[in-house]
Amino acid sequence: MFAGAADATWRKRGSGVRQLERNLSRVFRGSLDEAALRALSRDAMRRYLRYYCEIFQMPTWSNERAVSTFRCDDEHHLAEALANGSGAVVALPHMGNYDHAGRWATLAHRPVVTVVERLKPDKLFEQFVDLRAREGMGIFPLTGGDGDPFRWLVDQVRSGRLACLLADRDIGAKGVPVRFFGEVATMPAGPAALAVLTGVPLIPGVMWAEESVNCAQMFEPLEVPKNVDRAAAIAMLMQKLAEVFEVGIRAHAADWHMLQPLWWNDLDPARRRPLDSLDTPYASDQS
Repeated sequence: MFAGAADATWRKRGSGVRQLERNLSRVFRGSLDEAALRALSRDAMRRYLRYYCEIFQMPTWSNERAVSTFRCDDEHHLAEALANGSGAVVALPHMGNYDHAGRWATLAHRPVVTVVERLKPDKLFEQFVDLRAREGMGIFPLTGGDGDPFRWLVDQVRSGRLACLLADRDIGAKGVPVRFFGEVATMPAGPAALAVLTGVPLIPGVMWAEESVNCAQMFEPLEVPKNVDRAAAIAMLMQKLAEVFEVGIRAHAADWHMLQPLWWNDLDPARRRPLDSLDTPYASDQS
């Protein structure tokens, strides 16, 4: 049913599918012809709906199944970061099944905490929060919650939790400008700001789906720049993070669930913040 819904949505070629294809075209710098781009977007829509299908199935999965159907390459980067009992930050793009990844990490390593976008209608948002909470994850809404989500994350990480944050889409339009696949985009500064403020490791990761398993790859933790102020350190970390995301997205482009405008030139002018220079980028207000 979900695969059929994906194909029907793809055939209608609505605004989300058209934006997905613009995004994928940027990933490959226009090197895909129309037929190849359309085939890639169809695969991407099927994988996107697979993600939603699995979300609603996951409450029926045993913990054994949740662990055995997830594979993490270079897992040692995560294990070593958590070995001394401190917290850590994993920054991820919207790829693969990040809910499965969160459940796996909670079971295999450390309880996961994250901040989530508030969805409409409220009933759907509450259902997603409840599903994730039952899987052992700590959830804080990006907006409308009781308190500041960044301060909550700081407290959680300092107490030894593992913060997993999606970091490729600037929902609040307050992010850091980066070069991403050759063009300017803004990305939320939260992961870098959290690492700079708390001193815990910042680990980039990417995810994708294979036939019978969901997969992730952890990369070497990013080193916090020294001898620069906090805003510059955050901006430099976000640029490094964007470069790692490029590698993972290019390798698993069909698993990138990005149906929204991402690059600065695609944004509604009302949402654009002035970008004076990429050499002196600003940090998020959350820093």
